[in-house]
Amino acid sequence: MKAIVQDRYGPPETLALADVDPPVPAADEVLVRVEAAALNAYDWHVMRGDPLLARLALGRSRPRARIRGRDFAGRVHAVGTRVRHLRPGDAVFGDLGDANGAFAEYVCVAETMVAPKPANLTPQQAAALPLAGSTALLGLRDAGRVAPGQRVLINGASGGVGTLAVQLAKALGATVTGVCSTRNVDLVRSLGADRVVDYRRDDFTRRDRRYDLVFDLVGNHSLTALRRALTPTGTLVLCGGGVYRGGSLLGPVALITRGRLLAPFVRQRIVAPATAPGRAYLDTLRGYAESGRLTPVIDRCYPLPEVPAALRYLENEHARAKVVITV
Repeated sequence: MKAIVQDRYGPPETLALADVDPPVPAADEVLVRVEAAALNAYDWHVMRGDPLLARLALGRSRPRARIRGRDFAGRVHAVGTRVRHLRPGDAVFGDLGDANGAFAEYVCVAETMVAPKPANLTPQQAAALPLAGSTALLGLRDAGRVAPGQRVLINGASGGVGTLAVQLAKALGATVTGVCSTRNVDLVRSLGADRVVDYRRDDFTRRDRRYDLVFDLVGNHSLTALRRALTPTGTLVLCGGGVYRGGSLLGPVALITRGRLLAPFVRQRIVAPATAPGRAYLDTLRGYAESGRLTPVIDRCYPLPEVPAALRYLENEHARAKVVITV
C-alpha cells in the first residue's frame, strides 16, 4: 500500500510517499480503508521532533512511528476475531493516537478507538473531527465545566480546534467570544460567536471584560495576562499547540508547566488537560454533528502524495480551520 513515511526528524521534505506492507488487524482491531485523513498541530510536532523534550516519548533520533497522521475516516475492510460492533463495509472515523499511521491507504485500529461516521458528514469532514473535536470537548465540557450562561473566550478561534470549540461552547449554552486575525473574523462569527476580537487590533487581556473561562489554544500570552482576562474564580484551560518557530526545548509545555505549578496557589482554576482519545468522545461528537450543532470547517484538501505541502501550509500559520488529506 501507499503511505507517507518518515525516517528522521526534520521539515516536510523528510516525508516521502512509499510502498509499505499493509497492516494486519489483531483480534481486537479493525482494518480500515482510509478515505480521508486530517492534519493537526500534533503532526508537525512529531515530524519535527519539536519540542526537543518530546523526543523522550516520540523517539530520540527518529519517530518510533514511521507513518505520519492520526485522524482518519474510511470504511471497515476487515475485522479481528474479537471485534463485536463493527462489520466490513461500515463507514467509520477515529483517532490512532500516538501509534500514528493515518496518512496511508489502510490503517489498523483498536475497536475502542473508532466509531460509526456521522451520517451527515463527508469522509473529509468526519476525518477533521477526532483529535480536534475531542480536545475542544475535553477543554470546554470536562476540564472547563462550561455551564449555560457563562462567558467563554476562545483564543485561537479560527484554528482546527477553535472552530469546533466555538460551536461546542454555543451548544453547551455559553456566550462565546472568539479571538482570531482580521481575515477570519467573518468565519468565526458565522460559527456562532457572539463577539469576535481581532487580535491585530485589540488585546483581550488588556480590556475590562472578564470571562468565566478562557480556552487558550495559542500560547501567545503570559499566565499573568491570561489570568487578567478571567473573573476572580474563572477557569483557564491551556491547550496551546503553537506554530513552528525554528525549534525549541519546551515549546508550549513551558506555559503549561508554569500553569500547573501556579494552580495550587491561586483562586482561579488553571488546568492543562491531556486529550484521551476514545470511542466515548467520538460518539459524543457524532451526536453533535448529526444534530446539526457541529460542522467541521475545511480550509484545504490535498491528495496523499502532497502531505509534505499540506504540513508546510499548516505549520507556517497560514491555515485556518482544518487541512484534510484525501486518500
